[in-house]
Amino acid sequence: ASFLEEHTSHILEENHKDINNAIAKQLSDSMIDRLRLDTKKINSIAQALRDIAQLPDPVGRELTSWQRPNGLKISKIATPIGVLGIIYESRPNVTADAGALALKSGNVCILRGGSESIFSSKAIHECLVMGLKSSGLPTDAIQLVSITDREAVGLMLSEMALYIDMIIPRGGKNLVSRIQSEARVPVLAHLEGLCHSYIHEEANFDMAHSIVLNAKMRRTGVCGATETILIDKNFGDHQIKEILSGLHQEGCLIKGCQQTIALFPQAKPATEQDWQTEYLAPIVSVRITDNFNQAIDHIQKYSSAHTDAIITDNTEIAEKFLSVIDSAIVLHNASTQFADGGEFGMGAEIGIATGKIHARGPVGLEQLCCFKYQLRGNGQIRPL
Repeated sequence: ASFLEEHTSHILEENHKDINNAIAKQLSDSMIDRLRLDTKKINSIAQALRDIAQLPDPVGRELTSWQRPNGLKISKIATPIGVLGIIYESRPNVTADAGALALKSGNVCILRGGSESIFSSKAIHECLVMGLKSSGLPTDAIQLVSITDREAVGLMLSEMALYIDMIIPRGGKNLVSRIQSEARVPVLAHLEGLCHSYIHEEANFDMAHSIVLNAKMRRTGVCGATETILIDKNFGDHQIKEILSGLHQEGCLIKGCQQTIALFPQAKPATEQDWQTEYLAPIVSVRITDNFNQAIDHIQKYSSAHTDAIITDNTEIAEKFLSVIDSAIVLHNASTQFADGGEFGMGAEIGIATGKIHARGPVGLEQLCCFKYQLRGNGQIRPL
């Protein structure tokens, strides 16, 4: 963390190269936003490293234990996974977050950042290596693939299957799909964040207005940004108009169903594709729903199982939503942008896992551990 702060000017110089290249390649505004660093962000990255350092050591924890009638004592102990191959796009902060989380959880990591962030990632990695060296730790514990050739990814997915224990992708749908189809090692997947915020008829207006503005517009390029807003028709026409007007005034393009357009003519018609789209931009799909069950049906049909939220003062309805919606993260009366390991108190995250095997939700220290069973006996043998 100290080396990052000391070398802030160099990191920003290298990041400026990445930004200029991104602009020249006409990358999207959301991609450039994720790529851009400033002094405040570097200080935030350094603080995340310090937060990770202060977390309890996850390795060697006794997860559970019991004793068998024959006297055998069995313990389930947390262990590192081994060598992690982490493949990510655009976000240079992942270099630090992933490296620190892997190190703290007893793993070695091989980082392969995207070509669009190569200069920034190298500069940050240099600081991590300085930190490892000054601490007397192996500098190979956090490695960075320094070439941008796509064949490097293919090599990690296939030829290095004997050496890499798990691949963790963090990026767009195309990257994750490629890794899932080509990998010959286990993959901890993070798919797209097609997140929903549902305003129930019994929602508090001021709270709903504040939450959806934040959920959509705080940072439109993050995976926890709300992409579809569902609003119960009984929430009230005037209140619905106020919500949509607030989004519109913040520069958000609204794509809506027929009822939405009838209430807010500035909205554009939403297509079937819109309900399936992670915009990562100041665009949102809006649907006026007849009731709670219709909102649930919509989410179950279109959600990517990343993060979905309900806004309501009815605690019974809220608990039903939290129980029925099978996403990695479900919220009541809070912004979907809390889908973040740092906000969960994990220090940082490598990504949000949307699958159901090994880990789900923010992938932090505990999720980067496996386990083994330790059995302690005093001469027990299996009977014939």
